[in-house]
Amino acid sequence: MVLTIDNETYKLEIVKKRTTKNIYIRVKEDLTIYVTCNSLTSNKKIMEVIENNYNSIRKMIRKVKEKVKYDNEFYFLGKKYDIIYTEFCDIKLGVDKVFIRRDFDLAKWKKKQALGLFSKHLEMCYSNFSREIPHPTLRLRKMTTRWGVCNIKTNVITLNTELITKDIGCLDYVIYHELSHLVEANHSKKFWNVVKENCPDYKKWRNLTNKYGEEE
Repeated sequence: MVLTIDNETYKLEIVKKRTTKNIYIRVKEDLTIYVTCNSLTSNKKIMEVIENNYNSIRKMIRKVKEKVKYDNEFYFLGKKYDIIYTEFCDIKLGVDKVFIRRDFDLAKWKKKQALGLFSKHLEMCYSNFSREIPHPTLRLRKMTTRWGVCNIKTNVITLNTELITKDIGCLDYVIYHELSHLVEANHSKKFWNVVKENCPDYKKWRNLTNKYGEEE
């Protein structure tokens, strides 16, 4: 099946499951639109829901396109660099260009850069934290849907290595966010009050963290 939105055609996949109660719509990186619903849901009902959510689907498509574009560009600490492929070095940052070998393991490089920087900022944020909390252990890994995760049982904070592409303020916001979970486990009003205590302009940094690309 296909779905046409704003004169563009997208592949439409409908997944019916007995255990699914509601209708869920999501857009994958290849721009396929997935609809998950109960096995008894009629196709007519599915299309009604899709038509009633065109604006939401447009936003999802736009966000996915922005992310794909962002992932194919080079950002480091919030700054965009033009990519110049070369055989003379593995990777070198210039003023506004990055010189990189085509087969260079960029993910490994990002993790190495992140390890020292993230450790330093975690210690700084922990030292400045407004509440008494246990000292956390840091782990790093690339994640697709989260910037950070806090295990309140083990006091382990896992940060997404892709934060190395974001502004330092975004990194500190995510750290304060995860540290705040050691006080409040959920995302209640109390939790956000703790975040605000430590990062007063957290809304600004949260928006920038979740934004892809530069302002037009």
